[in-house]
Amino acid sequence: MSQPNTALGIDIGGSGIKGAPVDLVAGEFLRERMKVLTPRHADPAAIAEIVGKIAAHFPEVSQAPLGITFPGVVQGGVVRTSANLPKSWVGTDARTLFTEATGRPVRVLNDADAAAVAESRYGAAKGVPGVVLMTTLGTGIGSALVVDGKLVPNTEFGHLEIDGYDAETRASSGAKEREDLSYHEWATQRLHRYYRVVEDLLWPDLIVVGGGVSRKSEKFLPHVDIRTPIVPAALRNTAGIVGAALAAAEPGTV
Repeated sequence: MSQPNTALGIDIGGSGIKGAPVDLVAGEFLRERMKVLTPRHADPAAIAEIVGKIAAHFPEVSQAPLGITFPGVVQGGVVRTSANLPKSWVGTDARTLFTEATGRPVRVLNDADAAAVAESRYGAAKGVPGVVLMTTLGTGIGSALVVDGKLVPNTEFGHLEIDGYDAETRASSGAKEREDLSYHEWATQRLHRYYRVVEDLLWPDLIVVGGGVSRKSEKFLPHVDIRTPIVPAALRNTAGIVGAALAAAEPGTV
């Protein structure tokens, strides 16, 4: 029997699929997470099998709410975009797919949205009124917008056209690695320009920066010269799992 105030979160990414039971009061894992490398042929059937295995790995929360993130736009449980996984995902009813794979109802949402929900409840955006923009810097740029604690789902500000380019192709941490940019070069030449455009469009009260590179935020955020306060995510790589669990347990959050 599951304990009260617990849920299971599973975070699907381009490189790994991770899951853990979450204490919804503290926003912390109840057990060490399970991680499986994303297979090379990451089609819906292959990912569904892995999701089923991760869910089965935590029998103590077999009756708890289950939330699952996906790296793309998700509307009503249906995947609409898939930038870093096979295009066969587009049009897939992920909610039905994962319900069948796990034998229980699931909630499916965008990965950046899940991270923002977690940061708003437990992390860097907790108690912040007004407009909070979260960006996740990785292979691409994920984005999420929270207004007075309420998520506006499925924003795609990483794909803004800036100076004739899709923004994430120049400003993501993936672009930094491809072009061998130093943290200073990346911050002053790419991130500065990206965040200046975004803040002029949205006028956020706070920008939260997540993704794996956020753990090295002291190397680049001080060099991003914008008017909006900009801070690293507090939950870092746990945010997707925690947010997925929270969204499943409290559907009104998303």
